[in-house]
Amino acid sequence: MNHQTNATYKGDFYAWLYKSAELLRRRQFSELDLEQIAEELEGMARSDKRQLINRFAVLLAHLLKWQYQSEKRSKSWERTIKEQRKRISLLLEDSPSLRHEIEQKLADAYEIAVLSAANETGLDEDYLPESCEYTLDEVLNSGFYPD
Repeated sequence: MNHQTNATYKGDFYAWLYKSAELLRRRQFSELDLEQIAEELEGMARSDKRQLINRFAVLLAHLLKWQYQSEKRSKSWERTIKEQRKRISLLLEDSPSLRHEIEQKLADAYEIAVLSAANETGLDEDYLPESCEYTLDEVLNSGFYPD
């Protein structure tokens, strides 16, 4: 693909990406904006962490709703729980080094999950446990549904 040869990071990000990839393939390293490339790579890593937290937050919110509003359980909640578990599994498969901080990411996600579950159920936040009472193994276990 022929993308603008004068593409800049701030001027046209899409063209800059393609130009940088082309320069890398040609091994024209002196023409690369290495600092900006390094920042983008770090941003991609942060994005994976944020995605893991977001997936855990959705999963945990649904586990909380499942447990604390058992009378309203639905196939939709069950499917969301299954979907998030699968998406987390795929994310960890693609980026296994995320497991290094997984317990902390689960804890970070729990705070968001409590707010979400309280908002969606109308329950008071104080009614829900202050910290996650589910183990990581339970959260990721396809057969686990809290009572």
